[in-house]
Amino acid sequence: MSSVFPVPVKPVIQPPPMVEEILGTEERDTLKSRIKTLMKQQDAVLVAHYYTSADLQDLAEETGGCVSDSLEMARFGHAHPAKTLIVAGVKFMGETAKILNPEKRVIMPDLGADCSLDLACPADEFAAFCDAHPDRISVVYANTSAAVKARADWVVTSGIAAKIVKYLHQQGHKLLWAPDRHLGDYVRRISGADMLLWQGSCVVHEAFKAEALKQLRAAHPDAAVLVHPESPESVIALADVVGSTTQLIEAVRTLPNPEFIVATDNGIFHKMHAAAPGKVLLEAPTAGEGATCTSCAHCPWMAMNGLRKLADVLETGGNEIHIEESIRARARQSIQKMLDFAAAEKAGTIQLGD
Repeated sequence: MSSVFPVPVKPVIQPPPMVEEILGTEERDTLKSRIKTLMKQQDAVLVAHYYTSADLQDLAEETGGCVSDSLEMARFGHAHPAKTLIVAGVKFMGETAKILNPEKRVIMPDLGADCSLDLACPADEFAAFCDAHPDRISVVYANTSAAVKARADWVVTSGIAAKIVKYLHQQGHKLLWAPDRHLGDYVRRISGADMLLWQGSCVVHEAFKAEALKQLRAAHPDAAVLVHPESPESVIALADVVGSTTQLIEAVRTLPNPEFIVATDNGIFHKMHAAAPGKVLLEAPTAGEGATCTSCAHCPWMAMNGLRKLADVLETGGNEIHIEESIRARARQSIQKMLDFAAAEKAGTIQLGD
């Protein structure tokens, strides 16, 4: 039922070197105190992704901000009265915040914090993909640029992708999907939709290895395996739970297992430990047959965020997100469809069959 756009699989984007911020207690305390003062002066709130450092996640919560996935980060920023949104994450997250909050100043610790999925789907190539298949509705993952979102019919997150695709399939639509081929294939398999798949992948999730995961699970028979659907099909097949970052954290909190093997960015462990402090968390293996380990379970672009850079951007006033209004407005429409769908489903006005 599915087909693939007739282009080669996109090569895995070469990530930058991993450079994680390391701070002593005195410097950390000094930076956090300075940042808190600057945030008050600039009427700012910090929203941080689960994959950023523990320091940034803690600071966000200490200052009345938010630690969550990309969509909830943007929603929180929209609802919060602060005039400045500080987005600790990767660039598409800052763009999403600006798309939903055009009246606010949106800044990031490092505008060079990209995403391999975003980079693997240039807007001009995606437009050609859409133009080649005018009979299909285009659905893009949130991990894309504002320009790609502006060209798409729908934007989805990993938590709602399968529901929206299933709904569109039931309406009789054929689809284009971009950019993650693993998430797209997972959604296609559980929805039954006719989908043409863009061939991008995430440097973190691409690295997980099924055979090594089998061996780790055999050594920990009481552990539940939690997998993000950006992972390869062979890894997803071994999962007890497949879900978004928020869904995987909830699984750690609610499932009775004493141990969990987690196949997503290890930055999420900080929030998982907070949600279930008695549970043992193990990283799913990125080593094994065929391993290249370009990321080793942590995104080097996420690691570009840190307290030093955050203090600097607040002091200098740089790193603001700007989006051309015509692009922002069109991107908002494709995101709004997802928000409206989520609200309608919650209200029970959209029913999905089996």
